[in-house]
Order: sequence, then C-alpha cells, then structure tokens
Amino acid sequence: MKIKVSRKEHFNAAHRLFNAAWSDEQNQRVFGKCNNPNYHGHNYELVVSLVGEPDPDTGYVYDLKELSDLIQEHVLRKFDHRNLNLDLAEFKGVNPTAENIALVIWKILRAQIDSKFDLKITLYETERNFVEFPAE
Repeated sequence: MKIKVSRKEHFNAAHRLFNAAWSDEQNQRVFGKCNNPNYHGHNYELVVSLVGEPDPDTGYVYDLKELSDLIQEHVLRKFDHRNLNLDLAEFKGVNPTAENIALVIWKILRAQIDSKFDLKITLYETERNFVEFPAE
C-alpha cells in the first residue's frame, strides 16, 4: 500500500531567461518580458512529494518535519532571495526556466532522500503556471 505525502514551501528568486547563442531580437521574441536584462522575480511555491509505504511503527511514509528540514537546508537556503542566473552554480550555462529549476531541485533532494521513495517536485512560478518533475 503506497501513499503520497507532500510538503509545501515557498521561496523568492530572480532570474532572466536568455539564450546566449541567440540574438537579442530572438531572445526577446521567445522569452518576452522574462528576458529583461535587469532580471525579474517570482514568488515560487514548491511542493515536494514522496511516495512510499507507511512505516509499521510510526505510521509515517516519511517524517514531514524531516522533509521540511531537508528542503530548508538544501533548497531554500540556496535559492531564497537569490538571482538564479548569477548566484547559483547549478544555472551556469543552464537557462533557469521553471522546468530547469524543478529538475535542479529534484537532483538536490534525490541525493538526500532514500531511493525507496519516489520523489516528485511541483513548482509554481505563478498561481497559474507550474511544472512537475517527473511528469506522470
């Protein structure tokens, strides 16, 4: 019997969507206002979900306080109030789209969480735009 548990967190970060191999005109056409050379920010909502079997002793799939602590230590301290393009090595040469941010967060947390748990990242860039990794 597998059950999914989730923890929701929040962080603020700035970024610029830009492909250095393209002209300024093509970057503006593809990325629009997200290509602002002075960057722009989002109030991201992050949902981290784990799927597994409840422990027979605790009834927990995963201790959500422990999950919150992992997210705080390995993601929020790194991402919150940062410029993703300039401040995070993970985005050197990687366009910090919502898709790529979710993938980077997944990789960071996957290294911290036992592989017996399925891990899913849902990242809301706005209340209407969000991505999920892995896709179902």
